[in-house]
Amino acid sequence: MKFEINKYLIDDIENKDHPSDFEVVSDYSILILRLPLIEKDKVDVISYAFLIKDNKIYKYDRKTKEFELLGTFSDLYEYLDVRIDKILAKISKLHIAIAKMEDELYENDMPVDFSNNWLKFKKELVLIERLMGHSLIAFERFIKYYKNSIDELAFKDLAEHIDRAFRFSKNAIEKLDYLYEFFKAKQDEKMNNIMFILTILSAIFLPLTLITGFFGMNTGGLPFTQDPQGTLKAIGLSALFEVPFVFFIWKMMKS
Repeated sequence: MKFEINKYLIDDIENKDHPSDFEVVSDYSILILRLPLIEKDKVDVISYAFLIKDNKIYKYDRKTKEFELLGTFSDLYEYLDVRIDKILAKISKLHIAIAKMEDELYENDMPVDFSNNWLKFKKELVLIERLMGHSLIAFERFIKYYKNSIDELAFKDLAEHIDRAFRFSKNAIEKLDYLYEFFKAKQDEKMNNIMFILTILSAIFLPLTLITGFFGMNTGGLPFTQDPQGTLKAIGLSALFEVPFVFFIWKMMKS
């Protein structure tokens, strides 16, 4: 159907990236809801534009660039309720996946795909949180304006679902941030242990390296060069030098 619409509002309606909004003109109003679109368990973005005139709801079709009759306020409620329920179901799945990730970390079972999963979950949740936060503001303004024409209880329940999606996604983001800090701490601890072992090995082989370097010099007058037992004596000397280092390292590890 064709309507005489303010040219500035037409730009907002046709812009699929326009944030959620609610605008009232003389004899009609425009409700734009930019919501997460859940398809094949993936999160995308879709923008819905509705024109409300004479208590009838018209939905904008971007392919035909025309408004099509959706029905009454009850039809609008049912149309949005199905889509918001899918968003809540997706957030619930993300919470379960994050809980599983948390259990694995607490059990010291470091998942090899933690970073990839963390980034994927964080990206989806941040998108959902941002979209639902903006949608809630626009939807509450819509409810306030049409409170005498709609089933206020039903639409407030729908607003509560939008708010719940916003809060649940925010809570999941906070949990993800905490898990990332915990994961980094475990990684740092693991790296510190590796560096400690390498340091111990370096300290153990330090006297051996010094003695090997000393006897490997191409200079005259080196001890044990003419001695048939020189190799055994050099080994014994290395062992003698090694004892204080090993004892010192052992004392450090005990303290």
